[in-house]
Amino acid sequence: MRLHHMALAILVTMIWGYNFVVIKIGLAEIPPLLFCALRFFLAAFPAVLFIRRPAVPFSRVIAFGLVMFTLQFALLFTGMQAGTTAGLASLILQIQVFFTIALAVVFLAERLSVWQIVGASTAFSGIGLIAVNLGGEISLPGLVLILAAAASWGLGNLIAKKLGKVDMLALVVWSSLVAWPPLVILSFLLEASRWAEAGILNLSWPGIGAVAYIVYLSTLLGFAAWSWLLSRYPAVTVAPFTLLVPLFGFASSALVFGEPLHAWKIGAATLIVVGLGINLFGARLAFRFRRA
Repeated sequence: MRLHHMALAILVTMIWGYNFVVIKIGLAEIPPLLFCALRFFLAAFPAVLFIRRPAVPFSRVIAFGLVMFTLQFALLFTGMQAGTTAGLASLILQIQVFFTIALAVVFLAERLSVWQIVGASTAFSGIGLIAVNLGGEISLPGLVLILAAAASWGLGNLIAKKLGKVDMLALVVWSSLVAWPPLVILSFLLEASRWAEAGILNLSWPGIGAVAYIVYLSTLLGFAAWSWLLSRYPAVTVAPFTLLVPLFGFASSALVFGEPLHAWKIGAATLIVVGLGINLFGARLAFRFRRA
């Protein structure tokens, strides 16, 4: 992988890691479901007027948009507001890798390797460590909602796999078009009393910056750059960079919010990242060791 392409991959993971801090900033002014709706409305318009629909049946675009965007981010944003720090949210969400594997075993009849089992067991022991430390930095509803968001991401990955090769930027834009209407309806039903309080037309500069960041940097630029890298390199080369997301999430949360790095959090982060690493590299390292 070329050095400047490696730098681009690191930049994207940095954008995605810092995204959790930005979400926290936005949630201070905007209800979570309305925040999600605003995100995907702005990601869709005006881009949808200039970017052609991806060359797949629109029913699959609808399925992807509802699961990957509407459901996942409604759960994530609500879970973060329910009581989860930005750093822990960025870490817990990475469990989506193992939900993807489990769903692929159940619905696609894929076989589970020993290394995937070891990796999942290691990562979920990190979740267990977080669970026994429920309190001021994470609540039980927050933990459950973000784990549900990770499961939604896993299901979205299966839908994406069924799509085959597709223009990812076009998929993101058109899926955003699908995602925002149900979010507006849900927000009206569940958050209408807070709409006046939110004052969308009177957002502070941090609130406006939070919306702009998650729309244009995290959603459009992030996915476009990532799909560009995946189109030029094997997924096994690009995917490991996602291990940096929770590290950037923890670092940015500590820097911006002064989130303390307790020993249990470092331990949980280590277990989850090591579990992800075993899942990504275990089989290849074992193969090289046997050959040696």
